[in-house]
Amino acid sequence: MKKKLYLIVLVFLGILGCKTNPFTGKSTLNFYQNNSIFPTAFAQYDEFLKENKVVTGTNEAKTISSVGQRIAKAAERWLSANGYPGYLQDYQWEYNLVQDETVNAWCMPGGKIVFYTGILPICEDETGIAVVMGHEVAHALADHGAQRMSAGMIQQGIAVAGNIAIDDPQKRNIFNQAYGIGSTVGVMLPFSRSHETEADRIGLQIMAIAGYNPDEAAELWKRMKANSGGQAPPEFLSTHPSNDTRITNLTNWAPLAKEEAKKYGVTSFQ
Repeated sequence: MKKKLYLIVLVFLGILGCKTNPFTGKSTLNFYQNNSIFPTAFAQYDEFLKENKVVTGTNEAKTISSVGQRIAKAAERWLSANGYPGYLQDYQWEYNLVQDETVNAWCMPGGKIVFYTGILPICEDETGIAVVMGHEVAHALADHGAQRMSAGMIQQGIAVAGNIAIDDPQKRNIFNQAYGIGSTVGVMLPFSRSHETEADRIGLQIMAIAGYNPDEAAELWKRMKANSGGQAPPEFLSTHPSNDTRITNLTNWAPLAKEEAKKYGVTSFQ
């Protein structure tokens, strides 16, 4: 009885945890409301800033902030024009540059973004920063953080259900090994890659609406590929699409992003 009840609860959670992504129109897996996940993310972000060297007052830091505001405003324009005028009411956008040679940037739920100084040489200029910023803002807009947490909850829940259902210790051990590898390589990693691809596409669109040239996105990823020296795991074992996949996608999507920008009167790009 306990086994059946546990599985029913998992299915029920999956049904309840659906939310529509306004940019794709697709239902997404999300168990978390903004008012439950955003305060925790904001607190973690503040703690991170206290523990790291935040760069302030420089031209680079000012550019990070101004580009972020410009991208967020473009996202708000799109959302308002497409029937989601209050979508961003719980967001608290913040953009900080942190002294760290890691080539990376990231965004927490609710719009808290960090750029590391190590990514600036790859960005090269304001438009390059806009490529990365659009991608990170897109993660926040699409609730990717909450989706990953929701998927992790289901992954863990199925593992628990399997251990409850299997009485034989040897068979339980085989299940745990097979499920651990299978659910990671077959489900969680593709799920993460799909988020990165979705953020690339949404980010390209909103950077174009903000007046930045979407053609530069593929160029940035060519520089990222060169910087990596070709050292990367096979795509199926990675949380991110390969550089080549991203370059191809961004090249193909750039004309579509320009067409979308035209709807907002944007016909020339920086």
